[in-house]
Amino acid sequence: MKLKLSALAILLSAATIAMAQDSLTIRKIYDEALVNGKSYENLRYLCKNIGARLSGSPNAQKAVEWSKKLMESYGFDHVFLQEVMVPHWVRGSKEEAYIIDGKNKIPVPVAALGMSVATPKDGLTADIIEVHSLKQLDTLGEAGIKGKIVFFNRPFDARYIETLRAYGTAGDQRNMGPAAAAKYGAVGVIVRSLTESLDNYPHTGATRYDPTGNNIPAAAISTIAANELSNLLKQKSGSIKFSFKQSSYHLPDTLSYNVVGELIGTENPNKFITVGGHLDSWDLAEGAHDDGTGVMGALEAVRLLKVLGYKPKNTIRVVFFINEENGDKGGLKYAELAAANKEQHIAAIETDLGGFTPRGFGFTGLSSEQLQNLTPWKKLFEPYGSDHLVAGGGGSDIGPLKEKSPGIILIGLSPDSQRYFDVHHSANDVFENVNKRELELGAASMSALIYLIDQHGFN
Repeated sequence: MKLKLSALAILLSAATIAMAQDSLTIRKIYDEALVNGKSYENLRYLCKNIGARLSGSPNAQKAVEWSKKLMESYGFDHVFLQEVMVPHWVRGSKEEAYIIDGKNKIPVPVAALGMSVATPKDGLTADIIEVHSLKQLDTLGEAGIKGKIVFFNRPFDARYIETLRAYGTAGDQRNMGPAAAAKYGAVGVIVRSLTESLDNYPHTGATRYDPTGNNIPAAAISTIAANELSNLLKQKSGSIKFSFKQSSYHLPDTLSYNVVGELIGTENPNKFITVGGHLDSWDLAEGAHDDGTGVMGALEAVRLLKVLGYKPKNTIRVVFFINEENGDKGGLKYAELAAANKEQHIAAIETDLGGFTPRGFGFTGLSSEQLQNLTPWKKLFEPYGSDHLVAGGGGSDIGPLKEKSPGIILIGLSPDSQRYFDVHHSANDVFENVNKRELELGAASMSALIYLIDQHGFN
């Protein structure tokens, strides 16, 4: 009995020592990030010196070249590019739109949805009909829709505390609305911006056409203008028209790149822990929160380990994925190459929800028992406010790894979400709307998690 108790005491003592060592290392990570962090100034350069980075654009290529040099300057063991063919969509001239109320022509702000076709050269004017769901199109049918512009006006459901859920329940209007409306003979689509904010900034984002269907022009309208349009339609049913003009167009797919930097593992060089975000952005602003904070935070997470002299057991990778916004080609290519090279990915962390105060992480692929085993990690993150470790997480760039790398754990950084959709996909997504300390805390949180996974795994 005494021997059993002695062995238990040794195990508990070893666990206590390991916990203390982990706590000390994590404290050093946060200190370095908050005192000597590079993420904020790197983000400033990306936003102000390069700017918007839509896939296929000259700025996207500039961002690739600058990012590779930046990783090389940090002395990573290996920095390289992965070739990716990406779509090349161009917005063209600034859009124009009007609510036409008899002789009264009211200008309203709109922005072409990503991948949308153009209107006729002189614009498109037609009767407009308001709907709140794709199902409502089926009820109206061709008799109610043909020859009209369809106005999707379902707002965010404000009851969701996690605003990403509200975005998810409203997003089908933008993603699939134009293709669905075209089936019933609509000539155009206007979609309420996917944001809780009441503002006059239209929020763009990709739409998906039916490859065998009729492609009709589609644009986002600001929430203030959407309310104005809706009110007029209620007051003057049948007498309101809408007019908009956009000149967007497609060019042939073009060559671009994922940017990858590595710290080679000392014990398991072909086992990988990946952290990343997407380098491309929409073209209305600087792509600061979406996803400049993501790529600069992910890079900082790995830089922090390097500057502290940490020697990882497994290879740690930072990946700047290309073409998340309108194609997901970068994430698909990364997973394809990982499988072809027989790489074993232990975990992948994605950061694509803005650079706001980190609250924790969501995990996909852990059993309930494994998730329970993360309780000691919660205590380590508790002093920094990033201790919300829950089931369910990942992202569109790392998602393809699930099929290609069996057993991988997909992880999403979970920042406070209340302000993200104020700026998301809009002209408001600029460097000035990023808080330096929040960005640094997010980078440190990811760095600490990478360290814990590398040291202990998930068992």
